[in-house]
Order: sequence, then structure tokens, then C-alpha cells
Amino acid sequence: MKKKFTILIFTDLDGSLLHRDTFKFDPIKLYIRKLVNNGIIIIPNSSKTEKEIEKFNEELGVELPYISENGSSIHGLNLINKNFPNKIILSREKEELLKIFNLKVPEKIKNKCILISKLDKKKQEEIFGQKDDKLKNVLSRNYTLPLLFIGKKTEKNKLLKILNDNSLTLQDGGRVSNLCDKVNKVKSMNKVIKILKKTEDKIKTIAVGDNYNDLDMLKNSDIPCLVFNDQFKLDQININNLEFSNKPSPEGWADVIKMALAKLNHNV
Repeated sequence: MKKKFTILIFTDLDGSLLHRDTFKFDPIKLYIRKLVNNGIIIIPNSSKTEKEIEKFNEELGVELPYISENGSSIHGLNLINKNFPNKIILSREKEELLKIFNLKVPEKIKNKCILISKLDKKKQEEIFGQKDDKLKNVLSRNYTLPLLFIGKKTEKNKLLKILNDNSLTLQDGGRVSNLCDKVNKVKSMNKVIKILKKTEDKIKTIAVGDNYNDLDMLKNSDIPCLVFNDQFKLDQININNLEFSNKPSPEGWADVIKMALAKLNHNV
């Protein structure tokens, strides 16, 4: 019997699938594997680097396709179909972004931007909650520049306008902001869907996040899912068809996925 549709799960990692502080996901590891074994395609869509997500795949014991650095690059679609590309780059490299940043942003505003790469190792460890090889993986960025903005809101608005005028963006994450090309999680998600539609007649998408920077991805999915975040005000969110878990990650991730699959009459 031919399947009715292909299910794609686009998921944020930190605070959504991974525990916010420990980055562990042991309680749901077997469930994720079960989903994959049932033909569900799981695609991490994260600000994490290639090396970080490759390490996640290694810990999971399953090679998942993924989107890294806030939509900058797509990896492993050939795992879904051998004729699909292994890697798609949607961004300019970070060195080019830094050149534009240094050339176009006035010194007064630039001084309000603290590049994480300029900080000492101890401060980097405090910001990212990682040490040694894991910290190296966090910092091994190809397309984005993490930074802390310490200025006023008016100064940040000026910065955002300058960046926008020069085809750059500043995306706020849970720990840092990232200087990026004109890429984001939604553009990369839609790129993946467009490629998969070459071979799949019907696709249903589930998107999972836990923070404001995930909302656009959620809004552009068939079934948006939100994992509990104590810094997040649910009553301020206006998304139709939203599934929500009162549990934090990683258990909250499994909860919302089960809710979403139930809507699709596909219980796993």
C-alpha cells in the first residue's frame, strides 16, 4: 500500500530537542530512532555548526540530514534520495561578511558589538556552556559570526538597518546574536521541501522550536510545535494549529511530536 504522504520534521535543537543546559537527549533517543525507522524524515534546523550537528548525529546513532548555522547550509539530502545533493551552500563565507561589517558599520555602533571570537576562552565557555572539543565545535563557523550586542535599542535598530542595506542580517539566539547573510531557517526549510517535491507527491511538515527565533519556521509548517520555555510568553504567540508541551526539552519534544503525529493519524 502506497503511503499517503511523506512527513518531514524540521526541528530546532538547543532547548527544543536537546536539554537547554546539559544538551543531553537520552530520554528520547530511542523514540527518535523509532520515528526514523517508521519512515519519518527528521531534519535538525539549527544555529549549530556542521561539526556540532555531526556530533549530535553520532550520539544519536543515526545519520540525519540537517540545516546548519541558521539556514546557511543544507547537508545530507542524498541520505533521503541518492540523486539529491549532499551539500547546498546558501550563504557567503564569514570572512566576506566580516569585511562588509567592518567597512559599512560606523565605529560607534561597531564598538557595541562584541565578537565572540575576540573573547578569551573562559568567557566563551561561560557564554556557550561548553568546553574543550565541544567549544571548538561551537566556534567552528563557516558562515556566521556570533556576537554580543551591548548597545541601546535605538543603536541596535541603526545596526539592523545598515546590515539590511548591505544584504546582511542579525539573528538573535538563546545565547548570542549571529551576524548572517540573508538566510534563515524558513528559506532553507522551503529549499528542502522544494527539492523533495521532485520525488514526493504529498508532504506534511512539522516544525518544532522553543523560542522567538523559531516562530517563522513554525508559522510556515503544517503543524507548528512549541516546547516549554520559561522565558517565553505563550499568550503573546498567535499561531494557528499550534501544539504546545508544558514539559521542557527533551521530553517536551517527544510530547509535541506525538501530538502532531496524532493530528496526521500517524501514531508512533
